[in-house]
Amino acid sequence: MNTPSLCVKELTVDYGARRVLSGVSFEVYGGSLVALLGRNGSGKSTLFRCILGLLSYRGRIAAGGRDTRGMSASERASAFAYIPQGHENASSHTALEMVLMGASSRLGFWSTPGRREARRAVEAMEEIGIGHLSDRRYDRLSGGEKQLVLTARALAQDASILIMDEPCSNLDYGHQLRVLDCAAGLARRGYLVVLSTHNPEHALSFADQALLLMDGAINISGEPSDVMDAATLERMYGVPLDLAPAEGMLRTRRMGKVS
Repeated sequence: MNTPSLCVKELTVDYGARRVLSGVSFEVYGGSLVALLGRNGSGKSTLFRCILGLLSYRGRIAAGGRDTRGMSASERASAFAYIPQGHENASSHTALEMVLMGASSRLGFWSTPGRREARRAVEAMEEIGIGHLSDRRYDRLSGGEKQLVLTARALAQDASILIMDEPCSNLDYGHQLRVLDCAAGLARRGYLVVLSTHNPEHALSFADQALLLMDGAINISGEPSDVMDAATLERMYGVPLDLAPAEGMLRTRRMGKVS
């Protein structure tokens, strides 16, 4: 049996007296796009912060079969690359300089990036299809372009697991599709891509697996078309919904009034 790229077992997190995550468990594999769905405040960002080693927790997280608690910073950078929402403040940096930060992530504290890192940064931008943005200032890019630059930065890090925190937040529809198509393409190339989203249509149209986070736990996981039925989505989002085929895909429709 193949070792899962990422294995989370009985993950529990408390903020003071409030339990945010309770016994979260799942396994996901390389070569797949995994959508983590949940309402605001459901614990999606908390889960990501635990995976990235930024929060303490009870339970176990393993990457490639190895407990992440035993990883050095360099080893963690080889396993995970984090792609935040694309509104970092970097007014003086070009897009290429932003990507170069990823290529340099495993250098020593006093080391400076050289030709190898510069070459990897250029390659990563070309892989994403944004080489033409190299000399553009990051703060002058559109939201979608920023998100793709941050994705290229993660690629330049050469990690096997890409964690995308709501990459479509505040993007127009066209840029959402471009970012999601990029994520799906990276999964087809062998990466494990785990992204969080509020939108079930993102999972239904692009993801290989959906993880549904409700009440602090992964209640349901599996292929999106199998596990994301109307009743489950109604329970998750608190509004009446219907699923209907639309041009070969599934989509959500509001039905009735919000109570």
